[in-house]
Amino acid sequence: MTPTLVRQHPSRTGAAPRVDLRARARDWSEIQERMLVPLYEAVYERLDVGPATRLLGLGCGSGLALLMAASRGAAITGVDTSSDRLALARERLLPDERDTPTHTGTRIVQGSPAEAARADAAGYTVVTAFEPIGCLAGDAEGLGELLAEALPLAGRGAAVVLAGWGPPERCTTSTVLRVAAKLAEPLRGADAWRPTERDDLERVAERAGLRPDGSGRVACPFGYADADSAVRGLKSTGLFDPAITATDRVQVEKELTEALHPYQRADGTVWMPNVFRYLVARVP
Repeated sequence: MTPTLVRQHPSRTGAAPRVDLRARARDWSEIQERMLVPLYEAVYERLDVGPATRLLGLGCGSGLALLMAASRGAAITGVDTSSDRLALARERLLPDERDTPTHTGTRIVQGSPAEAARADAAGYTVVTAFEPIGCLAGDAEGLGELLAEALPLAGRGAAVVLAGWGPPERCTTSTVLRVAAKLAEPLRGADAWRPTERDDLERVAERAGLRPDGSGRVACPFGYADADSAVRGLKSTGLFDPAITATDRVQVEKELTEALHPYQRADGTVWMPNVFRYLVARVP
């Protein structure tokens, strides 16, 4: 849930919450990132990702989606701004090297997509933005900025994949995310949760000058071993940062645990069904 499940945006008002970024990145990698595996699989299957694919992953995080593409034979480049998440991506994908191309064509780049151009000037056939938008105020604009830098690196006809949260009524997690919106209320104007809109992805594609070429919906349930794991995983997305800034970490964790209670099973596990949506668009 990139990328997040959304990219971590600094709050526009108030001081940024004090968090252990390294621990958060580890929680993302070990708990939350795997929740979107069905989305990655569906997209790669639809686009027939394989040895002929040159893939650029925007907001690649700790690299699970890249690892899955590499296992299909694709040449991959991952870009992100989080040094802590990228360190974990390198452990997965470049265990014996640091930022240098391997025989499989794997590259991990910190910074903007423009940095990827310096690492590899060849055109990409697939560009993925798997961090779901449609949940955080301003996330569509942020994705548009990433695409503006990334699309010149893609070849004509290249597939660009955008991802978003499904309808709130089909995303159990949306009821929990409302806790973030409620607690962040004192910080009016700060990035905060908002309900998903039907055409979020299409609007981003249109503004980027892309041609829509199909879409799909994928069930991505969030399952956790216990409530503590659920709290850590959800906090690793960054969606609760405005709430932590407006109140404090202890209060956010307390109210988040209470909101998760209806989804906790008798054995202590937490299960929340969700549907995510993806749009495939083409570079004209």
